[in-house]
Amino acid sequence: MTESDNTLQLEATTGAEHFGLRLDQVLADLFPEYSRSKLKTWIQGGNVSVDGQVITVPRHKMQMDEVVTVSAEIEIQVTSQAQDIALDIVYEDEHILVINKSADLVVHPGAGNPSGTVLNALLNHVPDIDKVPRAGIVHRLDKDTTGLMVVAKTLPAQTHLVDQLQTRVMSREYEAVAMGTMVAGGVVDEPIGRHATKRTHMAVRENGKPAVTHFRVIEKFRAYTHLRLKLETGRTHQIRVHMAHIKHPLLGDPTYSGRPRLPKGASDDFVNTLRGFQRQALHAAQLSLYHPETEEWMTWQAPLPQDMQDLLAAVRLDSKENPEDMI
Repeated sequence: MTESDNTLQLEATTGAEHFGLRLDQVLADLFPEYSRSKLKTWIQGGNVSVDGQVITVPRHKMQMDEVVTVSAEIEIQVTSQAQDIALDIVYEDEHILVINKSADLVVHPGAGNPSGTVLNALLNHVPDIDKVPRAGIVHRLDKDTTGLMVVAKTLPAQTHLVDQLQTRVMSREYEAVAMGTMVAGGVVDEPIGRHATKRTHMAVRENGKPAVTHFRVIEKFRAYTHLRLKLETGRTHQIRVHMAHIKHPLLGDPTYSGRPRLPKGASDDFVNTLRGFQRQALHAAQLSLYHPETEEWMTWQAPLPQDMQDLLAAVRLDSKENPEDMI
C-alpha cells in the first residue's frame, strides 16, 4: 500500500471469509479506513481491479485468493472546524502524534457529537493535518475508553500506520476491570459483527469478522478481576463484546454488562463507588509500532487514570473486608 501526494495504491488478497461476498463488501472489509461510498465510487470509476481485470460492478461476486488492487486519487475533505481543546500529548514529531485520550472525549464528530472531539482538537493543534484523510486518525477508542492513540500528521505516515494495523504489526494492550472472579488468562477467538437487532451494538456472530483477544489476570478479587488484554485484531467494541461473551463483561459498561451486579455484603461506600463509575473500566495502557519514517520500534505507556485507580482501590478494600468470599 503506497501513497504519494494524493495518489493512492492499495493491494490485498481475499481470504476464505470473502468467498461469495460482493466486491464492495470485500473492499470495505479489506480497507476499512475508507468509506463505503468512496469505495463504491472507485469501483464504478474503473479504479479497482481483481486479478488484473478492472471490475466496475459493486455487486461482482468474489472468490478467495484473488488479488484486489485500487488505484485512485484521494479527494481530501475535512469539513469539521478547529477547536482549542487540550490534548494530553505523549509524543510528537513531524510525522506522528501520540495522545492519551481522556474519558468523555469522542474521537470523530458524529450524530450527537458534532464538535468537541479529538478530530476538532487535532485541526487546531496541527493546522496542516486537514490535508490528511480523517485528520490523520488511524484508529479510534470508544468515547469512554481512555488511553493511547496514534495520529498521522502526513499521508505517507498514515498509510504506513494503517498497513501496520492491517497486518497486525502494531501492538495495543489494555487494562480493564471485569465482572466476576477469573482464575486464569486465555484467548477469545470469536468473530464479531453488527448485532442482529440492536444496530448500535456489536455481537459475536458466525458471519462476523475474525476477532482475537488475549487476556491475563493481573489481580483477582472476590467479585471482580483486573485484567491485561492484547488485541490481535481491532473490531468495534472488541474487548467489550468478547468479555461479555465469556460472561465477564467490563465493570461499568453501559452497553454490554447488563444490570449492575453488587456483591453480597458490600458496604455502602463500595456500592456508591460502583454506582458512581459511569463508564466501561477500560484503558489503552500500551502502544507499540514501527515509526513510519525511521522504522524504529517505539513503545509508549499511559498509567491508569485516577478514576480506575480509585475503582481498583475500592474493589481491593471490598475483598479485604470479605476474605471468606475469595476464591
